[in-house]
Amino acid sequence: MKRLYTMGFSGLVLGAAVVGYNLQASEPAATETAQATSEITVYKSPSCSCCADWAEHLENNGFTVQVETVDDLRAIKSQYEVPREMASCHTAVIDGLVVEGHVPAGDIKAYVANPNAGFGDETVGLSVPGMPHGTPGMETGRQDSYAVLAFTADGDTETVKSYGNY
Repeated sequence: MKRLYTMGFSGLVLGAAVVGYNLQASEPAATETAQATSEITVYKSPSCSCCADWAEHLENNGFTVQVETVDDLRAIKSQYEVPREMASCHTAVIDGLVVEGHVPAGDIKAYVANPNAGFGDETVGLSVPGMPHGTPGMETGRQDSYAVLAFTADGDTETVKSYGNY
């Protein structure tokens, strides 16, 4: 387990911080972990529809999603130590792991299932910074290249997986 947040959430030591980790190789562990930690809270603004689409993507991939509509997402991002460079339109939390932006469900499952790499206790979460087209919830017909990044509160990043020519 990693740091305890002020709200009492316990975090996870995160792993699989290599480009293109193989979800199939760890599928049983990922499935077991996802079942044990499938509840995720998504904080979003009242006006954002892509956040709801991403939440639906998570539900379609086995997560139990609780959506919290908030007026001040900056306060949520600050509470969960999301650096400005990692920010996106919504912030989610699953067992203390912060998931910022349109991170694919499979990447969340794979990362939670492999807690032996990354930044150890310093890892705050995963992010797809910004709002790249073609990410879950941002299916617009255009496909941008993007990376899923593990990040620390200090802004250190490590690519977990990349999509396209990123």
